[in-house]
Amino acid sequence: MGRYVVRRLFQMVPVFVGATLLIFLMVNVMGDPVAGLCGERQCDAATAGRLRQEFGLDEPVWRQYVTYMGNVLTGDFGTAFNGRPVTELMATAFPVTVRLTIVAILFEVVVGITLGVVTGLRRGRPVDTTVLLFTLVVVSVPTFVTGLLLQLLLGVEWGWIRPSVSTEAGFGELIVPGLVLASVSLAYVTRLTRTSLAENRRSDHVRTALAKGLPRHRIVTRHLLRNSLIPVVTFIGTDIGALMGGAIVTERIFNIHGVGYQLYQGILRQNTQTVVGFVTVLVLVFLAANLLVDLLYAVLDPRIRHA
Repeated sequence: MGRYVVRRLFQMVPVFVGATLLIFLMVNVMGDPVAGLCGERQCDAATAGRLRQEFGLDEPVWRQYVTYMGNVLTGDFGTAFNGRPVTELMATAFPVTVRLTIVAILFEVVVGITLGVVTGLRRGRPVDTTVLLFTLVVVSVPTFVTGLLLQLLLGVEWGWIRPSVSTEAGFGELIVPGLVLASVSLAYVTRLTRTSLAENRRSDHVRTALAKGLPRHRIVTRHLLRNSLIPVVTFIGTDIGALMGGAIVTERIFNIHGVGYQLYQGILRQNTQTVVGFVTVLVLVFLAANLLVDLLYAVLDPRIRHA
Protein backbone atom coordinates (compact mmCIF):
# COMPACT_ATOMS: atom_id res chain seq x y z
CA MET A 1 0.00 0.00 0.00
CA GLY A 2 2.81 2.42 0.87
CA ARG A 3 4.56 1.86 -2.46
CA TYR A 4 1.28 2.41 -4.27
CA VAL A 5 0.68 5.74 -2.50
CA VAL A 6 4.21 6.94 -3.28
CA ARG A 7 3.81 5.95 -6.93
CA ARG A 8 0.49 7.76 -7.16
CA LEU A 9 1.98 10.89 -5.60
CA PHE A 10 4.71 10.91 -8.24
CA GLN A 11 2.09 10.43 -10.95
CA MET A 12 0.22 13.47 -9.65
CA VAL A 13 3.16 15.78 -10.34
CA PRO A 14 2.85 15.89 -14.17
CA VAL A 15 -0.93 16.04 -13.86
CA PHE A 16 -0.67 19.01 -11.50
CA VAL A 17 1.84 20.80 -13.73
CA GLY A 18 -0.20 20.18 -16.87
CA ALA A 19 -3.49 21.28 -15.28
CA THR A 20 -2.04 24.45 -13.76
CA LEU A 21 -0.25 25.32 -17.02
CA LEU A 22 -3.48 24.93 -18.96
CA ILE A 23 -5.39 27.10 -16.49
CA PHE A 24 -2.61 29.70 -16.51
CA LEU A 25 -2.68 29.93 -20.30
CA MET A 26 -6.49 30.09 -20.43
CA VAL A 27 -6.66 32.84 -17.82
CA ASN A 28 -4.00 34.89 -19.60
CA VAL A 29 -6.03 34.94 -22.82
CA MET A 30 -9.19 36.24 -21.07
CA GLY A 31 -8.13 39.80 -21.77
CA ASP A 32 -5.84 42.53 -20.56
CA PRO A 33 -5.75 42.41 -16.74
CA VAL A 34 -4.55 46.01 -16.58
CA ALA A 35 -7.61 47.15 -18.52
CA GLY A 36 -9.82 45.38 -16.00
CA LEU A 37 -7.87 46.93 -13.14
CA CYS A 38 -8.28 50.45 -14.47
CA GLY A 39 -12.03 50.04 -14.93
CA GLU A 40 -14.06 51.93 -17.51
CA ARG A 41 -11.47 54.72 -17.79
CA GLN A 42 -8.35 53.54 -19.57
CA CYS A 43 -5.02 53.94 -17.81
CA ASP A 44 -2.41 56.15 -19.36
CA ALA A 45 0.63 54.44 -20.88
CA ALA A 46 2.92 55.21 -17.93
CA THR A 47 0.47 53.84 -15.33
CA ALA A 48 -0.27 50.75 -17.42
CA GLY A 49 3.44 50.05 -17.84
CA ARG A 50 4.08 50.44 -14.12
CA LEU A 51 1.22 48.08 -13.25
CA ARG A 52 2.44 45.46 -15.74
CA GLN A 53 5.92 45.64 -14.27
CA GLU A 54 4.60 45.50 -10.70
CA PHE A 55 2.57 42.34 -11.32
CA GLY A 56 5.09 40.79 -13.72
CA LEU A 57 2.75 41.05 -16.72
CA ASP A 58 5.47 42.52 -18.92
CA GLU A 59 7.33 39.18 -19.05
CA PRO A 60 6.60 36.30 -21.47
CA VAL A 61 3.82 33.96 -20.39
CA TRP A 62 6.15 31.00 -19.92
CA ARG A 63 8.35 33.03 -17.59
CA GLN A 64 5.30 34.24 -15.67
CA TYR A 65 4.25 30.60 -15.19
CA VAL A 66 7.70 29.50 -14.01
CA THR A 67 7.83 32.40 -11.56
CA TYR A 68 4.30 31.62 -10.35
CA MET A 69 5.03 27.91 -9.77
CA GLY A 70 8.24 28.78 -7.93
CA ASN A 71 6.27 31.05 -5.63
CA VAL A 72 3.53 28.43 -5.14
CA LEU A 73 6.11 25.94 -3.85
CA THR A 74 6.91 28.44 -1.09
CA GLY A 75 3.23 29.04 -0.30
CA ASP A 76 3.00 32.37 -2.12
CA PHE A 77 0.02 32.53 -4.49
CA GLY A 78 0.62 36.13 -5.45
CA THR A 79 -1.21 39.36 -4.71
CA ALA A 80 -4.64 40.32 -5.97
CA PHE A 81 -5.11 43.58 -7.82
CA ASN A 82 -6.73 45.09 -4.73
CA GLY A 83 -3.47 44.66 -2.82
CA ARG A 84 -4.58 41.72 -0.65
CA PRO A 85 -2.55 38.50 -0.76
CA VAL A 86 -4.40 35.66 -2.49
CA THR A 87 -3.71 33.42 0.52
CA GLU A 88 -5.67 35.89 2.65
CA LEU A 89 -8.65 35.60 0.31
CA MET A 90 -8.31 31.81 0.45
CA ALA A 91 -8.30 31.86 4.24
CA THR A 92 -11.73 33.52 4.26
CA ALA A 93 -13.29 31.76 1.25
CA PHE A 94 -12.22 28.12 1.49
CA PRO A 95 -13.57 27.40 5.02
CA VAL A 96 -17.02 28.61 3.90
CA THR A 97 -17.01 26.49 0.73
CA VAL A 98 -15.62 23.49 2.61
CA ARG A 99 -18.56 23.67 5.05
CA LEU A 100 -20.96 24.02 2.13
CA THR A 101 -19.36 21.03 0.38
CA ILE A 102 -19.55 18.91 3.55
CA VAL A 103 -23.28 19.59 3.82
CA ALA A 104 -23.74 18.73 0.13
CA ILE A 105 -21.72 15.51 0.41
CA LEU A 106 -23.72 14.45 3.48
CA PHE A 107 -26.92 14.87 1.48
CA GLU A 108 -25.46 12.79 -1.34
CA VAL A 109 -24.22 10.02 0.94
CA VAL A 110 -27.13 9.78 3.38
CA VAL A 111 -30.12 10.60 1.18
CA GLY A 112 -28.76 9.45 -2.18
CA ILE A 113 -27.45 6.06 -1.07
CA THR A 114 -30.50 5.40 1.12
CA LEU A 115 -32.91 6.07 -1.74
CA GLY A 116 -30.71 4.01 -4.06
CA VAL A 117 -30.76 1.02 -1.72
CA VAL A 118 -34.52 1.26 -1.20
CA THR A 119 -35.24 1.43 -4.93
CA GLY A 120 -32.60 -1.17 -5.80
CA LEU A 121 -34.19 -3.72 -3.48
CA ARG A 122 -37.71 -2.88 -4.68
CA ARG A 123 -37.34 -2.57 -8.43
CA GLY A 124 -40.61 -2.20 -10.31
CA ARG A 125 -42.62 -1.26 -7.23
CA PRO A 126 -44.38 2.09 -6.71
CA VAL A 127 -41.61 3.45 -4.49
CA ASP A 128 -39.07 2.67 -7.20
CA THR A 129 -41.11 4.44 -9.88
CA THR A 130 -41.75 7.45 -7.64
CA VAL A 131 -38.07 7.92 -6.77
CA LEU A 132 -37.00 7.51 -10.40
CA LEU A 133 -39.47 10.17 -11.52
CA PHE A 134 -38.33 12.47 -8.72
CA THR A 135 -34.64 12.10 -9.65
CA LEU A 136 -35.47 12.68 -13.31
CA VAL A 137 -37.18 15.96 -12.43
CA VAL A 138 -34.26 17.04 -10.24
CA VAL A 139 -31.73 16.33 -12.99
CA SER A 140 -33.85 18.18 -15.55
CA VAL A 141 -34.28 21.39 -13.53
CA PRO A 142 -31.24 23.75 -13.57
CA THR A 143 -29.59 24.48 -10.24
CA PHE A 144 -30.29 28.20 -10.37
CA VAL A 145 -34.02 27.50 -10.78
CA THR A 146 -34.04 25.15 -7.77
CA GLY A 147 -32.03 27.63 -5.69
CA LEU A 148 -34.18 30.65 -6.52
CA LEU A 149 -37.39 28.66 -5.95
CA LEU A 150 -36.32 27.42 -2.51
CA GLN A 151 -35.03 30.87 -1.61
CA LEU A 152 -38.36 32.43 -2.58
CA LEU A 153 -40.54 29.86 -0.82
CA LEU A 154 -38.51 29.06 2.30
CA GLY A 155 -36.88 32.44 2.77
CA VAL A 156 -39.29 35.09 1.46
CA GLU A 157 -42.78 33.59 1.50
CA TRP A 158 -42.64 31.28 4.54
CA GLY A 159 -39.74 32.81 6.47
CA TRP A 160 -38.24 29.46 7.50
CA ILE A 161 -34.71 30.48 6.54
CA ARG A 162 -32.79 33.67 5.88
CA PRO A 163 -32.86 34.50 2.15
CA SER A 164 -29.12 35.23 2.22
CA VAL A 165 -26.44 33.59 4.32
CA SER A 166 -24.56 35.69 6.88
CA THR A 167 -20.82 36.27 6.73
CA GLU A 168 -20.22 33.57 9.39
CA ALA A 169 -21.97 30.94 7.20
CA GLY A 170 -22.50 28.34 9.89
CA PHE A 171 -23.61 24.80 9.13
CA GLY A 172 -27.21 25.59 10.08
CA GLU A 173 -27.45 28.36 7.49
CA LEU A 174 -25.88 26.16 4.80
CA ILE A 175 -28.43 23.32 4.92
CA VAL A 176 -30.66 24.68 2.15
CA PRO A 177 -27.76 25.94 -0.02
CA GLY A 178 -26.06 22.58 0.47
CA LEU A 179 -29.21 20.79 -0.64
CA VAL A 180 -29.40 23.00 -3.73
CA LEU A 181 -25.73 22.38 -4.53
CA ALA A 182 -26.10 18.62 -4.06
CA SER A 183 -29.48 18.22 -5.77
CA VAL A 184 -28.27 17.06 -9.18
CA SER A 185 -25.44 14.91 -7.79
CA LEU A 186 -27.85 13.42 -5.24
CA ALA A 187 -30.13 12.29 -8.05
CA TYR A 188 -27.19 10.70 -9.88
CA VAL A 189 -26.01 8.94 -6.71
CA THR A 190 -29.51 7.53 -6.19
CA ARG A 191 -29.77 6.18 -9.71
CA LEU A 192 -26.19 4.88 -9.70
CA THR A 193 -26.68 3.07 -6.39
CA ARG A 194 -29.95 1.57 -7.62
CA THR A 195 -28.41 0.28 -10.85
CA SER A 196 -25.28 -1.11 -9.18
CA LEU A 197 -27.32 -2.80 -6.45
CA ALA A 198 -29.66 -4.40 -8.98
CA GLU A 199 -26.74 -5.76 -10.99
CA ASN A 200 -24.95 -7.22 -7.96
CA ARG A 201 -28.12 -8.94 -6.75
CA ARG A 202 -27.69 -11.38 -9.64
CA SER A 203 -24.03 -12.16 -8.84
CA ASP A 204 -22.91 -15.63 -7.72
CA HIS A 205 -21.67 -14.66 -4.25
CA VAL A 206 -25.05 -13.11 -3.38
CA ARG A 207 -26.88 -16.21 -4.59
CA THR A 208 -24.54 -18.35 -2.50
CA ALA A 209 -25.21 -16.24 0.59
CA LEU A 210 -28.95 -16.59 0.01
CA ALA A 211 -28.60 -20.36 -0.40
CA LYS A 212 -26.72 -20.58 2.90
CA GLY A 213 -29.64 -18.90 4.64
CA LEU A 214 -27.73 -15.85 5.90
CA PRO A 215 -29.85 -13.07 7.41
CA ARG A 216 -31.13 -10.55 4.87
CA HIS A 217 -29.54 -7.52 6.54
CA ARG A 218 -26.14 -9.23 6.52
CA ILE A 219 -26.45 -10.11 2.84
CA VAL A 220 -27.39 -6.54 1.97
CA THR A 221 -24.71 -4.79 4.07
CA ARG A 222 -21.72 -7.14 3.76
CA HIS A 223 -22.17 -8.89 0.42
CA LEU A 224 -24.33 -6.60 -1.68
CA LEU A 225 -23.89 -3.02 -0.59
CA ARG A 226 -20.09 -2.97 -0.23
CA ASN A 227 -19.49 -4.12 -3.80
CA SER A 228 -22.25 -1.89 -5.12
CA LEU A 229 -20.72 1.22 -3.57
CA ILE A 230 -17.53 1.13 -5.65
CA PRO A 231 -18.92 3.14 -8.61
CA VAL A 232 -20.80 5.39 -6.16
CA VAL A 233 -17.60 6.17 -4.23
CA THR A 234 -15.88 6.93 -7.52
CA PHE A 235 -18.58 9.42 -8.45
CA ILE A 236 -18.66 11.09 -5.02
CA GLY A 237 -14.87 11.33 -4.90
CA THR A 238 -14.68 13.16 -8.22
CA ASP A 239 -17.70 15.24 -7.25
CA ILE A 240 -15.96 16.78 -4.23
CA GLY A 241 -13.79 19.01 -6.36
CA ALA A 242 -16.65 19.68 -8.76
CA LEU A 243 -18.86 20.87 -5.91
CA MET A 244 -16.19 23.21 -4.55
CA GLY A 245 -15.40 24.68 -7.94
CA GLY A 246 -18.95 24.64 -9.26
CA ALA A 247 -20.59 26.41 -6.33
CA ILE A 248 -20.58 29.75 -8.15
CA VAL A 249 -24.32 29.70 -8.91
CA THR A 250 -25.35 28.54 -5.43
CA GLU A 251 -23.09 31.02 -3.69
CA ARG A 252 -24.35 33.86 -5.84
CA ILE A 253 -28.00 33.02 -5.09
CA PHE A 254 -27.54 32.83 -1.31
CA ASN A 255 -24.83 35.54 -1.13
CA ILE A 256 -22.18 33.15 0.20
CA HIS A 257 -18.66 34.60 0.07
CA GLY A 258 -16.83 31.41 -0.71
CA VAL A 259 -14.62 30.05 -3.47
CA GLY A 260 -17.29 30.48 -6.14
CA TYR A 261 -17.80 34.11 -5.17
CA GLN A 262 -14.07 34.85 -5.31
CA LEU A 263 -13.72 33.10 -8.68
CA TYR A 264 -16.64 35.08 -10.05
CA GLN A 265 -15.15 38.35 -8.85
CA GLY A 266 -11.74 37.39 -10.21
CA ILE A 267 -13.10 36.54 -13.65
CA LEU A 268 -15.30 39.65 -13.71
CA ARG A 269 -12.37 41.92 -12.87
CA GLN A 270 -9.85 39.90 -14.91
CA ASN A 271 -7.82 39.32 -11.74
CA THR A 272 -5.53 36.58 -13.00
CA GLN A 273 -3.68 36.06 -9.70
CA THR A 274 -6.90 35.32 -7.83
CA VAL A 275 -8.34 33.00 -10.47
CA VAL A 276 -5.14 31.00 -11.01
CA GLY A 277 -4.46 30.74 -7.28
CA PHE A 278 -7.90 29.41 -6.41
CA VAL A 279 -7.98 27.01 -9.35
CA THR A 280 -4.53 25.69 -8.37
CA VAL A 281 -5.84 24.72 -4.94
CA LEU A 282 -8.93 23.14 -6.55
CA VAL A 283 -6.65 21.01 -8.73
CA LEU A 284 -4.94 19.76 -5.57
CA VAL A 285 -8.36 18.96 -4.09
CA PHE A 286 -9.27 16.93 -7.19
CA LEU A 287 -6.02 14.96 -7.03
CA ALA A 288 -6.34 14.27 -3.31
CA ALA A 289 -9.96 13.15 -3.71
CA ASN A 290 -9.04 10.75 -6.51
CA LEU A 291 -6.23 9.24 -4.42
CA LEU A 292 -8.61 8.79 -1.48
CA VAL A 293 -11.13 7.05 -3.75
CA ASP A 294 -8.51 4.61 -5.02
CA LEU A 295 -7.53 3.75 -1.45
CA LEU A 296 -11.18 3.16 -0.50
CA TYR A 297 -11.53 0.54 -3.23
CA ALA A 298 -9.51 -1.96 -1.19
CA VAL A 299 -11.64 -1.24 1.88
CA LEU A 300 -14.92 -1.86 0.06
CA ASP A 301 -13.76 -4.88 -1.94
CA PRO A 302 -11.11 -7.14 -0.32
CA ARG A 303 -10.39 -8.65 -3.75
CA ILE A 304 -8.78 -5.35 -4.81
CA ARG A 305 -5.17 -5.06 -3.79
CA HIS A 306 -2.80 -2.22 -4.59
CA ALA A 307 0.55 -3.57 -5.64
